[in-house]
Amino acid sequence: MKNLILIRHAKSNWDLPLPDKERSITSSGIKKSIKVANKSINSINPSVKIWCSSAKRTQLTAKIFLNCWNINEEKIEVKEELYTFDCNKLEEIVKSCPNKCENLILFGHNSAITDFVNKFGNKFVSNVPTSGLVSINFDATNWATITKGTTQTIIFPSEN
Repeated sequence: MKNLILIRHAKSNWDLPLPDKERSITSSGIKKSIKVANKSINSINPSVKIWCSSAKRTQLTAKIFLNCWNINEEKIEVKEELYTFDCNKLEEIVKSCPNKCENLILFGHNSAITDFVNKFGNKFVSNVPTSGLVSINFDATNWATITKGTTQTIIFPSEN
């Protein structure tokens, strides 16, 4: 069994004229990330592998979640290739995960996340919002061969 948790970065800050990868997150985004992280704490396996896009906003979001989950930030592996908005590229990255890893968390971007969730999960999601989390289980032993999985958890900041 493989478990994948996809988390979209917190609301990005557009106040300063910065390159896309350098944008930070808003105070509202911080609060929403904390809310989702606290609601998801019981879904997190401590032996999880954590991959994160190289964008500043995804790294900041990952640090907020890990802080709430009481997981050391050193577990974050920044992956340049996760700075993608394309579902096919995201699929390629997920399928490259080492098979000894059972639990993977990815911090990334839309529309790749929403498209991936709808391609591989069994529940339709019109849009994974900023700070949103979706967990999918796969009845597989090999990441490279994952197909349609079962959507286990959906936590969006606007809910509850």
